[in-house]
Amino acid sequence: MQIADRCVAAFHYTLTNDQGEIIDSSAGREPLTYLHGSGNIVPGLEREMSGKRAGDTFNVVVAPEEGYGVHHDGLVQSVPRAAFQGVDTIEPGMQFHANGPQGPMTVTVTAVDGETVTVDGNHPLAGQALHFAIEVTEVREATAEEVMHGHVHGPGGHHH
Repeated sequence: MQIADRCVAAFHYTLTNDQGEIIDSSAGREPLTYLHGSGNIVPGLEREMSGKRAGDTFNVVVAPEEGYGVHHDGLVQSVPRAAFQGVDTIEPGMQFHANGPQGPMTVTVTAVDGETVTVDGNHPLAGQALHFAIEVTEVREATAEEVMHGHVHGPGGHHH
C-alpha cells in the first residue's frame, strides 16, 4: 500500500541541520505515526511521503517555507524583566506562553541583558532547512474515526 490521503503512515527519522548536526531522531523510540493529508507533519515532508511504501528509505531536504516557516524579525521583541513576575531565574532557551496578536503563542528567551529580556516568537527551527533521513515502517488505511478526528488513534498516535 502506498502513502496517500486517509492513510496512516509510521516512519523512523533523523532530522539534521545544514551543518549535519542531529536536531531530533526517533532512534531508540517508536516510529512517528501520522494521518497523511491532515497536516500532522510539516508540509514539505508530507508531500515527499506521498507514494512511499513500508520499507522505503529516502532523504529529503525541506525548505523553510515548507517546514517551520521563514524567520520573522517582528516576532523578536525586547521586554522588561518585570513582565516575568514570579519567575526568579530567566535564562536563554527557556520557553514561556504569551498572548500575541493572533492569540496564544510560545516564545523562547534568546538573551537576558540586565532588566531586558529578548524573546523570539518564531518556531525554533524557523528559517532553517530541514534534512530528513526517513525509513517508512508501516502504511495502513485510516479508520473512519481517525479521518473524522484528523489524527491517528492507538499505538504511536493520540489516545482519547
